[in-house]
Amino acid sequence: MSKMNVESFNLDHTKVTAPYIRLAGKSEGEHGDVIYKYDIRFCQPNKEHMEMPGLHSLEHLMAENIRNHHEKVVDLSPMGCQTGFYLSLLNDDDFENVTDVVGKTLQDVTAATEVPACNEVQCGWAASHSLEGAQEIARRMLDKKEVWHIVFAQ
Repeated sequence: MSKMNVESFNLDHTKVTAPYIRLAGKSEGEHGDVIYKYDIRFCQPNKEHMEMPGLHSLEHLMAENIRNHHEKVVDLSPMGCQTGFYLSLLNDDDFENVTDVVGKTLQDVTAATEVPACNEVQCGWAASHSLEGAQEIARRMLDKKEVWHIVFAQ
């Protein structure tokens, strides 16, 4: 295959072993700042996926709560394939710190009593949410925290 412009299109999805967190790229600004993009993979590609109501609520919960644990979050976005999220951070390539931040954020999800911004004023599809679904996804990810550093089968 020829090299594609999108980093994840060059990743052999048949060789990764979810769940994992990996540095997927970095972009340097003209003044020296660096944006680090992390692939936070919850589900094994082409074998499983997150159901949309749970994923949508997980997005709201993580996007809101991760900023309580890291002051330089640029973005947290779900993957269209419904297997994970991309997390972009400013000037942070410390893997242990990133896994700590993700772990604390997922703990927040498991303790949540409501989904933030789950209404028609603040959300584009407020009818599609599941707090319980988000919490189940978060628990499954947290249960495998010890393997988040392993991206490829050994």
